[in-house]
Amino acid sequence: MDKYQILSNMINHSRKIVFFTGAGISVPSGIPDFRSADGLYNEQREDKIRPEDIISHSFYVSHKELFYSFYKNKMMYLDAKPNAAHKWIADLQKDKQVSVVTQNIDGLHTLAGSKEVYEIHGSIHRNYCEKCHKFFDAKYVHDANGVPKCDKCGGDIKPDVVLYEEGLDEEVINGAIHAIMQADTLVVIGTSLTVYPAAGFIRYFRGSCLILLNKSTTSYDNMADLVINEDIVKIIEKMNEEKKY
Repeated sequence: MDKYQILSNMINHSRKIVFFTGAGISVPSGIPDFRSADGLYNEQREDKIRPEDIISHSFYVSHKELFYSFYKNKMMYLDAKPNAAHKWIADLQKDKQVSVVTQNIDGLHTLAGSKEVYEIHGSIHRNYCEKCHKFFDAKYVHDANGVPKCDKCGGDIKPDVVLYEEGLDEEVINGAIHAIMQADTLVVIGTSLTVYPAAGFIRYFRGSCLILLNKSTTSYDNMADLVINEDIVKIIEKMNEEKKY
């Protein structure tokens, strides 16, 4: 039995599954992995300002024009569509209890149809006026000139994404940890598990099958029941090919 058959069997025999996803699951949708060699965090800017500094809370507060110029151009991918991996996870809901805990802010799991999604770093699709708290979608923010303003009170609009120096949402974190603790299978996709505190959530898993699907190795590989170091869409394609025979 090869690794793709083993993966299929593990998923088929699971009742409660949590998918813990990172940037790698959205790369096939055209969204770059910020931490890759040619990713956002390794970009050399003429003004010498580090991308990590631009997407910090203090920078947002003091330089909103520059923050939004960077954020709209580098972090909002409104044309991106869910790929085979997002759809595979959503389809599993038909006969299993499936939860998603994601580090991504792109909203693609929800767009694919997943119902129980814990977005631990927030989402570009939720934006709120800092004064009156009116909600605005991503298109409104993206299409605004400069800093987006509330059409009700004129206040500045802030994206509901967790910036550096900001804490994670306690309700989301508690929900994510509870889901992981209750799962019999945890599938980690497209993350090197180096970003904390999110990566530490794996330690709450008490189930029987830990599966790591990532293009590169992680520090958790020796704890896993199955490791496949390939692109997730290719893994799904190979599983589907074997179902035909």
